[in-house]
Amino acid sequence: MQAPDRIVRLKTVLARTGLSRSTIYRKIAEGTFPPQIRISVNGAGWKESDINRWIADPVAWRPRSKVDFDGRWRDG
Repeated sequence: MQAPDRIVRLKTVLARTGLSRSTIYRKIAEGTFPPQIRISVNGAGWKESDINRWIADPVAWRPRSKVDFDGRWRDG
């Protein structure tokens, strides 16, 4: 069984990527960094797996666009 994906907040993303806050939001707007997901009315975070994928290969990172029939994300 696969462990559930954790949600990480901005402070963690800043520490793990070494990017500044403004650079992260600029890259989100450009489509070259994982977008945030809403976790409450006033809160948002990132899927840890998306951040890990971006860290592993920032140049080639692209948003996941398709869902398999079993509900799992796949690149495509």
